[in-house]
Amino acid sequence: MSAPNHDAGLGEFGYTNKLKRSLGGFHTFAAGISYISVLTGTFQLSYFGLGLGGPAYWWSWPIVFVGQLLVALSFAELASRYPIAGSVYNWAKKLGGRHVGWLAGWMMLLASIVSISATALAYQNTLPQIWKGFQFIGDGSNATDAAVNGIVLAMLLILFTTLVNAYGVRLMARINSTGVFIELVAAVALIVALALVVVNPPTVVFETAGTEAAHGGSYLTAFLVAGIASSYVMYGFDTAASLGEESIDPHRNAPKAILRALVASFLLGGLILLFGMMAIRDVNAPELGVSGLQFVLSDALGPLVGRLFLLGIFVAITVCVLAVHTAAIRIMFAMARDNALPGGKRLARVSPRFQTPVLPAVFIGVLAVVLLLVNIGQPQIFTAVTSLAIILIYISYLLVTIPMLVARLRGKWKPTKEEGRFSLGKLGLPINVLAVVWGLGMTVNLAWPRAEVYNAEPPYHWYLQYSAVLFVGIAAVGGFAYYWFVQRHKVGVLADHAAPAESESDSAAPGSDDDTTATTADREASSLA
Repeated sequence: MSAPNHDAGLGEFGYTNKLKRSLGGFHTFAAGISYISVLTGTFQLSYFGLGLGGPAYWWSWPIVFVGQLLVALSFAELASRYPIAGSVYNWAKKLGGRHVGWLAGWMMLLASIVSISATALAYQNTLPQIWKGFQFIGDGSNATDAAVNGIVLAMLLILFTTLVNAYGVRLMARINSTGVFIELVAAVALIVALALVVVNPPTVVFETAGTEAAHGGSYLTAFLVAGIASSYVMYGFDTAASLGEESIDPHRNAPKAILRALVASFLLGGLILLFGMMAIRDVNAPELGVSGLQFVLSDALGPLVGRLFLLGIFVAITVCVLAVHTAAIRIMFAMARDNALPGGKRLARVSPRFQTPVLPAVFIGVLAVVLLLVNIGQPQIFTAVTSLAIILIYISYLLVTIPMLVARLRGKWKPTKEEGRFSLGKLGLPINVLAVVWGLGMTVNLAWPRAEVYNAEPPYHWYLQYSAVLFVGIAAVGGFAYYWFVQRHKVGVLADHAAPAESESDSAAPGSDDDTTATTADREASSLA
């Protein structure tokens, strides 16, 4: 067992820090921006946006940014006050109580595992175009062969991220920071390269490429579907706060990292998409709906230069999956030390040698691989799995922003007045309201049972088209039922992770559950809920 670290910042939560504070400001920023990973997201689903919305789908990029900025601002205020492992789980617990916290943590954990699988699949759209030898299954022309090959590549990547995360946070941080540096340099270089070969005016982003024809002449309908491509990129910024227990001065660094990661991703991704569409020689080229920006690179910059930039995208995908895996481990660890998951004591154990929770790293990697194998015969695995990940993320975010809004309306959320801490002040309420409205609208749009998203290719089955509703419903209802009837009676901070007695109060909060041990954090949650 690792030696206890009596961290005053965690005492109010009822915890002793078992993790080592070793991450600086850039490490924290790198964690947030690598999870968003603008190169990974824009390239992985650009084919989807261009194929279903044409170049005009670009407008979904600034729209999604504004919506997610509202959420990020709310999260930055929370991160300034509570930079703690499993950020969304602990924030929801603070604001809405134990039950809401558990559901938020559960949904975020599932979302992270699904995101690992979905993001790792991006290798298929990149590696075979760098070298055909990466197409192990068939020649890539068959949709099923491409999907199976994508799963093979994804499994190799997940094995790598599992080993790195199990070895320790310092190795992860070094690889991640190096990868982020390469990604940022590649993104800027790509913007410059595309700007030098533009053939279309900026007005190309008003070109729909006739995609409205598939929706009875309504481009709005086509746009709502194509916009999923942008929705996939800009999330995961809360990772900066989830590494708070391993960061130096997280109360100040985490909020900055959250906002900087989102803004940087918006600017870089928006310019890549803009100049990429301006460099498209034929906006109606069928290859755009198959390969997206990967085709643009080869077509506009030539095969050799295109491959060089694809190498940068390969690095971006790698560190993105590494960051998502890291965030998932922190969520599982945070819930496990509250004994909120089966086998909590084992999952919460921090290796004295590697100073990281090793079992969660392995367990999450195995689950991500199983999810891929379950979908091995589905050609539409890319968009379907990706959409499921986004929906779960938006729901878990709502389980933070809605309780936060309730606390504001009840006058129980007071902006911090500590110097250097991030605070929205009087703007907090309107921003919070808009963040909730945005989250609800996007959740409905993402979960809508559209055939082109969830069952675009044969075999056609009703349960595939409704897979988002079914999966999310079963995950939420089934998971919470297990928690309510089984796990909630066992919830309470594990003795090995509990703060010293002097950090806790002598009595439980009024209205707290009888089957748990009330800590300082629990009493604050009761006052906010």
